[in-house]
Amino acid sequence: MPDASPPPRPLYERVMLKISGEALMGPQGYGLHPPTVQKIAQEVKSVHDLGVEICMVIGGGNIFRGLQGSAQGMERATADYMGMLATVMNALAMQSALEAQGIYTRVVSAIPMDQVCEPYIRRRAIRHLEKKRVVIFAAGTGNPYFTTDTAATLRANEMGCEAIFKGTKVDGVYDKDPVKFPDAKRYEEITYDEVLAGHLGVMDASAIALARENGKPIIVFSLDEPGGFRGILAGKGTYTMVNSG
Repeated sequence: MPDASPPPRPLYERVMLKISGEALMGPQGYGLHPPTVQKIAQEVKSVHDLGVEICMVIGGGNIFRGLQGSAQGMERATADYMGMLATVMNALAMQSALEAQGIYTRVVSAIPMDQVCEPYIRRRAIRHLEKKRVVIFAAGTGNPYFTTDTAATLRANEMGCEAIFKGTKVDGVYDKDPVKFPDAKRYEEITYDEVLAGHLGVMDASAIALARENGKPIIVFSLDEPGGFRGILAGKGTYTMVNSG
């Protein structure tokens, strides 16, 4: 007889997925690559199908990065606001791709722009999650000098997410760059303090400290591995867990 037992419950019921803007470039060197955006949307859908409530934060580095702008002589706050606007463009692209998969999605911006997305209101955003809508938080925290890593950790805390998933090009945290060093060692588990002390580049220091203070585990995994996001929620896959140890 076929196994009639229900599928196992996912490890987490509400999660934050943080991805970089560069993840949307695909093989291009700049901008948005629609097939890559669609592929990421399919990964998100596979987790949404498990009943998991999903928040997302997407960086803007594929379009404009505030730090690069300020390094070229632009005033830092202005450059950061331009970077925030880039994240709104990425969020709208991801919303379009998710809704093409049949997933109801809301883009919620820390900078009000009512014609294209909702303003950030915490209780309304939580209600969207409860209604099983994917909520994409755009425009960072709405403040210059804060990265989208910090925005993702802040929103994860505000939304009551149980974990932060950081999708990257590698399958975890390594002691050195695995692309340059074949002998790089991957950590199965590592503490927040070890990440900070080793300057391991998981997220910026403010984001790591905020996650540590609020006990939010950070799961670093590869976005390039098909089914990787869903696999981790089912208790499988390759990743690094950053926690208090």
